Order: sequence, then C-alpha cells, then structure tokens
Amino acid sequence: MTPITLKDQFGRSIEYLRISITDRCNFRCVYCMPLEGLDWMPKAEILSYEEITEVVRQLAPLGLRRLRITGGEPTIRPDLVTLVRMLKNVPGIEDIALSTNGVKLPELSAPLRDAGLDRVNISADSLRADRIAAIARRNFPFDPIASAQAAEDAGLDPIKLNVVVMRGINDDEIEDFARLTLDHPWHVRFIELMPVGDMANLTFEHVVPSDEVLKRASVHGELTPAAGPARGNGPAAYHRYAGAPGTIGVITPMTHTYCGSCNRVRLTADGRLRTCLYGDHEVNLRDPLRAGAPLEPLFRRALAEKPLEHNLLQLKVGGLRALSQVGG
Repeated sequence: MTPITLKDQFGRSIEYLRISITDRCNFRCVYCMPLEGLDWMPKAEILSYEEITEVVRQLAPLGLRRLRITGGEPTIRPDLVTLVRMLKNVPGIEDIALSTNGVKLPELSAPLRDAGLDRVNISADSLRADRIAAIARRNFPFDPIASAQAAEDAGLDPIKLNVVVMRGINDDEIEDFARLTLDHPWHVRFIELMPVGDMANLTFEHVVPSDEVLKRASVHGELTPAAGPARGNGPAAYHRYAGAPGTIGVITPMTHTYCGSCNRVRLTADGRLRTCLYGDHEVNLRDPLRAGAPLEPLFRRALAEKPLEHNLLQLKVGGLRALSQVGG
C-alpha cells in the first residue's frame, strides 16, 4: 500500500511533527526565555501523554512519519521514557528524536534508547562551565561533551550539538566547537541567532552570519560540502574536514531562509497545531480531541493555511514572547 503524503498549499510534503510536551525549563537561556520565566500553562491545559499519543495515532495514517520531542525542556517532565515508548508503538512512526539541553542525558540516554528514541539534539552554547552558567542563567554541573558521549554510548545516532552563535558572547568558541568534529562522529550545527519576543537585549548586532562562521571554522582545515546525517529532518547545510568523523552544519534563518523546503508543523504543549514557528497561525486540536472529534479535517485545514515563509526578518513573531513556548 502506497503511504499517503500530505502536502500544504505550496506543495511541500508534511511528514514531521515537533511535539512540545512542556513550556517549562530548568534553564533561562538569554536567547530563549526571560530571566523571570513566563506564566506557566496550568496543568489541566497541557496534553497528557495519552492525548499526545492519540494525536500522533490519528495523524500517522495521513503521512506523519517523524517526531521530535521538545519543550521547554522535555526531560524535566516526569516519566519521559513512557511517552517515547507509547509513540514508538504507533504504526507508521519511523523516527523519534529529542531536543534537550542535555543536563539529564547521562542518566536518561540508555533508558530512552531502550524505549525507542532514535537520536538527540543537544543545545550546547559553550564548552566553558562559567559561560554555560552565564548563558543559561542557571548554575548546573553540566558538561555538554559528557552528555554527548553518554548519548553516543547508548546508541543514539545521529548526535547533533546545536550552538546558537552570539557575537561578543560565545562566538570566540566557534573554532573549539568545530574541532570536536575531528575527534567525534557528532554533527556540530551553528545556528544564527533569532532575536524574538522579550529577548530585546539581543539584537541583529549579535547575529553572526553563517558565512563568517564557516570562514572562522576553516582554521582547522578546508571545509567541503558534505551530506548530512543519514537520518535528519533539519534545514542545516553541512560541511566536513577531510577525514573527519563528524560534520559542521549551519542553520541560517536570518541570512538564507529555508522556508521553501519546510516539512514540519508543531504541536504546542497545550495542544495547538502551529504551522510556522514565527507565524501566528494555530489550530486548536486539544478541545476537539477531548470532545472525541476526528482530527483529520483540522489537520488538512491547517496545512491548507500553512504560510509560504516566516516573517522573522520583518520582526513579526506571531505573538511569541520566547522560543521556549514552541520548542524552537
């Protein structure tokens, strides 16, 4: 039987759902969440694991194949392993990924892998303990290299380290992060800063263009275009040093938008289907789900209304106060 491929109004195939399971986080990263936090969603408004699984179960026959669990910080929601196991058992789901700050990976990597998690993205904006604390505005004993190694040891693959590059804050570590790919089969992805919402202290002056990142990373040798990880849904363009086991990726929402190949939609923690990270278009799935209504018509309507591209460069961010609200 030929699998269904759903397309939006511009002909883009949609097979990837990012699922935010909490709006809370144990970090307060300077580019992601206000220091004081946000007004947290009441527990009754947040989808249960059973409800999340039912959304996926109804959308999988329509062509949904890949999932990414996000937050906030998803590992602080209790019993994440159970959710991964439930999602893995949904027919049609081929790939489950996790986006995390990595603090709990040393203890969770193996149980999550056993439950069915395939791969992981780790937010790692510095390799220096004092700077990690300054950017996260929380003082955790966190070593991103140790977390990535724990994920590798558990068999998660690919492993991606996501670095939001901020001029004058952590851009002097570009070369250090790039060097990791010479020794590890990891994919270090440099992400252009996206000034958004309440993060008014970070402006376009802090954005480091990807072309500059690659030029600075070339200090270790020539970088040539490379294929990305065998499994992956992201918009990164990858490069590799000769003979290196890992790759260097750049994600360019500011200087080279990648909306034309967007294959994703997002489910917020309170059950709203968001068709563009920076748009304001949402469809409420939670209330119809709780009322026992089928979700297929709502999903199809949402895709028919999915915008062509984001409005970030026009500083229109769809009502977002912080990236943590939709899991990035």
